[in-house]
Amino acid sequence: MDRRTFLAGAAVLAATGLLPGAAHAQSAARPLPAPRTDGGMPLMKALAERRSSRSFAPRELGEQELSDILWAAFGVNRGDGRRTAPSARNFQEIDVYAVMAAGAYRYDAQGHALVPVADQDIRELAGSQAFAASAPLNLVYAADYERIGAAESEKERYAAWDTGFISQNVYLVCAALGLATVVRASIDRPRLAAALGLVPRQHITLAQSIGHPG
Repeated sequence: MDRRTFLAGAAVLAATGLLPGAAHAQSAARPLPAPRTDGGMPLMKALAERRSSRSFAPRELGEQELSDILWAAFGVNRGDGRRTAPSARNFQEIDVYAVMAAGAYRYDAQGHALVPVADQDIRELAGSQAFAASAPLNLVYAADYERIGAAESEKERYAAWDTGFISQNVYLVCAALGLATVVRASIDRPRLAAALGLVPRQHITLAQSIGHPG
């Protein structure tokens, strides 16, 4: 996203009152329970159950479900800080944001916690499809191009590959947990980026809606 587009989106949100307040910068991180890494659905069964669904029940996800989803998406699974999804040359350029009714958060993989970035319900900005505004959870994937040690012409490619790995992890953990999910590209990126407090070097790649089946 170029700076002009970013600032235009911020101006629109300022006019509508949807810009995140400055208070969040000082808000404490919200710890998540440890992810469940034993048992569960066999991998081949999860692959057989993997599918896209656009119908979600209104009830919220539990803290354990949220923990399992975020860890599966791009959590730390080794002592050296590497992650559950591949990352080209270990750039780890994708930040995962959780957009829910209670607000929006950045997933801190190292601390396995949620860092507040907005205290309003901004789910309506997480996708152009009507269901995004009511899905209990929308994950937003944003690539920080400064972390990608490659030519400018290649950065979009690396970000796309790495987002794909993460979103497929989410599909599989949702299948294992009996949850519905769908990955989406139809997003008003400037408005959503401004609401999440992203900076111009961060580029939203995809979003993914998650919830109990409708």
